[in-house]
Amino acid sequence: MKSSADLLAQMFAEPQRLDYFVAAIKGVEHEADSITRDVSTRIDKSFITPLDREDIHNLAQELDNVVDLIDGTARRAAMFRIRDTRPFAQALAQILHKSVESLEQAVVEIKNPRAVAKHTRNVKVLEEEGDAVYQVAVGELFNGSPDAIEVIKWKELYDTLERAIDRCHSASIVVESISLKNS
Repeated sequence: MKSSADLLAQMFAEPQRLDYFVAAIKGVEHEADSITRDVSTRIDKSFITPLDREDIHNLAQELDNVVDLIDGTARRAAMFRIRDTRPFAQALAQILHKSVESLEQAVVEIKNPRAVAKHTRNVKVLEEEGDAVYQVAVGELFNGSPDAIEVIKWKELYDTLERAIDRCHSASIVVESISLKNS
């Protein structure tokens, strides 16, 4: 998950390498799908699991959803033939990257509810920051006499970035719930 967020942040910093980043993110997305399937298979075959089977499945699915949204953002950038960048896209991609890092730390420390709570609070703060940036970004699209096609392209990209940040928050709630349940 973290590698896809890294690649997406780089993609918005270096849009001239868009094709490379889109392909690399798609590779990570395929790997995440494979891991999610592997987790389900292992759950089915295991007599005893370290956490509740349903919790493991839900967490794997939530994390995969984040990667899917990152991939969706990259694919949209390719479909729209984005060749430049916007500061708001870079800002949202950085917020997403930080959210993914905090989420990853929460998963690593899932057996420590205090640490998980600290990381999930950070994800919530980042989600609120993302909402604020998104609001300004979309508002700026309509300043002056904008090109309608550019507005459509960037609005869709901002929407997908914002949904990915929101999904990090949803996943962090699942991690916190599992952590509390197993403490």
